[in-house]
Formats: sequence, structure tokens, C-alpha cells
Amino acid sequence: MNHSIHSADRATHLKIVVVALVAGIAVAGFGIAARTHADYSQTAQSTQVIKAGKPVVVTSAGTSEIR
Repeated sequence: MNHSIHSADRATHLKIVVVALVAGIAVAGFGIAARTHADYSQTAQSTQVIKAGKPVVVTSAGTSEIR
């Protein structure tokens, strides 16, 4: 058994590359599968219109007063 990547033979390097490739494909597949279950579609029945209310003024002096 090789305990160092530097002294490993060609077969060991190939195994490492294959395992990394399979893991990368699994992570990408999991991400795609998780994203496709989200419901991003909008229909005419589920679309809600939000109307603006009265204007609001927010001010801040940015200083604190100690008395």
C-alpha cells in the first residue's frame, strides 16, 4: 500500500481521479435535483398584485444626544 501520493503508481492515481469525478457528478446531480423540485412557475390564478400605499418619510440625524 502506498502511503504517499508521490510514490503511488499509475493505477492509484487513476483510482483517485475516478473517485473525485464520481463525487463531483454526484454533488452536481444532487444540486440539480434539489433545484428542480422548487416551484418557480406563476399562473394567472396565483399572481397577486401589490399596490403601493401612502408615502412614508424616514429621517435620521445620525447623532446621539446625551443629557
